[in-house]
Formats: sequence, structure tokens, C-alpha cells
Amino acid sequence: MNELFGTLSDGTPVHRWTLERAGVRVRVLSYGGIVQSLQVPDRDGRAADVVLGFADLDGYLTHPEPYLGALVGRYANRIGGARFALDGRTYELARNDGPNSLHGGARGFDKRVWEVTPQGPYGVRLTRVSPDGEEGFPGRLTVGVTYALDEAGALCVGYEAVTDAPTVVNLTNHTYWNLGGTGSGPAGGHELRLAASRYTPVDAGLIPAGDPADVTGTRFDLRRPRALGSGFDHNFVLDKGATPAAEEVAELRDPVSGRVLTVATTEPGLQLYTADHLGAPFAPGDGIALETQHFPDSPNRPDFPGTTLRPGETYRSRTVYGFSAR
Repeated sequence: MNELFGTLSDGTPVHRWTLERAGVRVRVLSYGGIVQSLQVPDRDGRAADVVLGFADLDGYLTHPEPYLGALVGRYANRIGGARFALDGRTYELARNDGPNSLHGGARGFDKRVWEVTPQGPYGVRLTRVSPDGEEGFPGRLTVGVTYALDEAGALCVGYEAVTDAPTVVNLTNHTYWNLGGTGSGPAGGHELRLAASRYTPVDAGLIPAGDPADVTGTRFDLRRPRALGSGFDHNFVLDKGATPAAEEVAELRDPVSGRVLTVATTEPGLQLYTADHLGAPFAPGDGIALETQHFPDSPNRPDFPGTTLRPGETYRSRTVYGFSAR
């Protein structure tokens, strides 16, 4: 189902698409590719919205910084110093996080209106062309992102991109999860299991510093389920690495409602953010972001998995969010 959600100040309409299957209902906006709501049942069959979002377009325009539910790019996470070198040339990017570039710059993919077309009864495809030089990134990048519900009600997100000049690409979705449902309070009591034996330590600007570190004996060891609490905004190095097919890497569970979220991905990393700085109208810790991605600052770290995309190549990434209750 497609309906008008609002209108931007320049008159551009923003539409909302609703997908429903196997007891799951998800709503996606053409603005920012935002997952606005996602309803799933608890262990007693009671449905609730398990993602943070706003009821109207003005909420997203007034509070853009949390990136609620949005597609982020061209480069998810941070690039240190808002610059990188590629093929002997240095590119200066928009600085929107102190001295760094965050989530594609001041006006990244999260603040653009996408073209949306249905993909059968249970999916939509979002497309846009990012022109050469947008937010400082080189190359004309053509991007397609598909949201679809499979027969079990899992939300499958597929990303593709091609370029006409060498560039860097790292796309993700920035949904905040609260499996207790909207208004249920902080999500710090959720239990997370994460298949990652290493993480990337960061400096004061949250740029990776040094080599990936072993999680053993630290609070970053989430290989067995435990309550999260707060204080996380870190990239975890997934044990599986980058894979051509999505493999399960995480399970998040709310003990109160019994709702369970699983995350499977082709990506080599996952940024865990416990939303400690989430602002009004939400409270710190109201949601948990599980951002599947390549590592932050990879364009400046040749030892990290590469994010360079060249003409003739196709960037592909896939993440699957599964839902159950127990």
C-alpha cells in the first residue's frame, strides 16, 4: 500500500509504503529510505512497534541527527579527518561530526528522496543517483536498495551500487530497535549475542585506533547472551568476515516480551550503538542500533576490508532481520 506521508518545503511529496506478511508489518518512507515502523507479535501474540520512529514527516525533518531507521551512505559510519586518498588523489569530504565525516556527510542518503517501485506484493525497491562530487565523494553512483518480507516475515534488505569513476561505498540501515515496543522504556535490559571475537578500539573522535582487539575478558565479549546496559558505539569484527551469502551474526532478545531479533549479513562488521546520546523526544538508551557494515575509516586503513568500488564492478550487500518470540 502506498500513501502520501507528507510534503517537503519545496513541494516534493514523501510517500509511505506498507508491507505485510506472516504477522509482520513494516512501513518504509521514500524520504531517506526510512523504516518508519515495524510491528511484530510478542510471545502472547500481541503486536507492537519495535523500531523508533516519528508519526509524521516533520519529526524526521526537525530531528535528523539520530538517523532513525534511515538508509545511510555513501559511507556509513565515520571517515577520519573527512578525507581519504584514492589512486593518488585526496578527496575532501563534508565535515559533520567534528573534524570527521559521518554517515555520508551533512546531506547524505538519509536526507534524500528516493524513487520507489513495488517488487511484487511484499517488497519495494528504492533507487537514486548520487552525482559526482556529492558531499565530496567522487563518481556518479547509481544505488538500488530493496526492502522485502520473506515467507517467514523476515525483513530482507539488499543493496547494490555501480559507479562511473573509482569511489568508496559503505551502505547500511540505521534502525533503532526496542523489542519491548514503543514507549516501553530503555532497551538496556535486552540481551545480545554477537559472533565477534574482536572489535576496533577508537580514539576520542570514535575513529579506529590501532589494531582490532580481542574481546576476551572485556565488556565487549558478547559471544554469549548478556544484558547490554549502555556505553557502546563500537564496530565489531565479525568472526565470519565478508561472505557472499548472509550468515547469522547476532541475536537480540527482550526477556519481558519474549521478542527475538536475529541479524544475518554478508558484511564483515557490525556497529553496536546503545543510543546513549539519543535526544528528545526519546531518552538515552531507548533503542539499540545494529548497523551491518564495513569498518569505519576503512578508506584510510589499508589493513581493513576494502570499500573501493570501480567502474565495471557492482557493490552488493545483504542483511536479513528475522523475528520470533519465546
